[in-house]
Amino acid sequence: MNKTIGVFYEHPEWFKPFFKTLDEKGLQYEKIHAGFHNFDPLKQPPYSVVINRVSSSSYLRGHGQAIFYSKAFIGYLEENGVRVINGSRATEIETSKALQLVLFKKLGVKFPKAVVVNHASQIVDAAKTIGFPLAVKPNIGGSGAGIIRFDSMEALEEAVESNSIQLGIDETALVQEFIPVRGGHINRVETLNGKFLYAIKVYTTGESFNLCPAEICQVPQQPQPQPVGEACVIEAVKKGLKVEAFTPPAEIIAAVESIVKEAKIDVGGIEYMIDDRTGDVLFYDINALSNFIADAVNVVGFDPFKNLVDFIEKLANENI
Repeated sequence: MNKTIGVFYEHPEWFKPFFKTLDEKGLQYEKIHAGFHNFDPLKQPPYSVVINRVSSSSYLRGHGQAIFYSKAFIGYLEENGVRVINGSRATEIETSKALQLVLFKKLGVKFPKAVVVNHASQIVDAAKTIGFPLAVKPNIGGSGAGIIRFDSMEALEEAVESNSIQLGIDETALVQEFIPVRGGHINRVETLNGKFLYAIKVYTTGESFNLCPAEICQVPQQPQPQPVGEACVIEAVKKGLKVEAFTPPAEIIAAVESIVKEAKIDVGGIEYMIDDRTGDVLFYDINALSNFIADAVNVVGFDPFKNLVDFIEKLANENI
């Protein structure tokens, strides 16, 4: 190759196994840190392909500018003919939970009832439509940040009046029904190149919203789970999260693949749950720019980073 692979990223830990796999393959690549970057629109990008992995949780690490800057940088790359893995459409969907619901509606898949608001004064009226319990969820979140559950109108009104609800960095949020989850777990289906790659069940306490897979480090078979892998964090252990691999029904896989096709997601995960009241499958989150489960070999039986790097290498060779 006479052009390099660009890795547009921000998280300091998630990508260590990814970079290690690129090194093992002997591929030429450049780390492009989204928190500290600039580009000249008059110059041609030096990349054969760029993979975009700038998470919506960037602002939690002091790099909120990366979320908005990435849209300009990716647009610049695409206008100059660079193949971007998880390009502008995927970024648009990743960074707007409101648009995710619009996409679910378009595809005819079910999702939790929600009202989109752009000011705290709108939350109480929205709650009257949704009912309780409910969650107020920032439009741009990442790793479950900023989500608050309310069980009564009194508690919600008090929070609104005391100005204790933050709508997030774009001042937009969802007021969404809180679903009783069947089996005590949510389900995340990972895809690559538009196809099913693997799926995991994530067991939660019912109150935890931090379901970032790169930070889930407990395997059910361990009686006293310990952190494993390079991307684990203390919070995952504290929350007692555990995971197990499974294969979803064919109709779920088909629905997931239709979602990533519509969102133009080359690599990403779709989350859904089973409503314990009705048995309905409810989709609720699209993750185009997060990462694979920690300790994947032990959890799902293979290293998905190798699949991803093979995909990148193929695209790079096609776009020299």
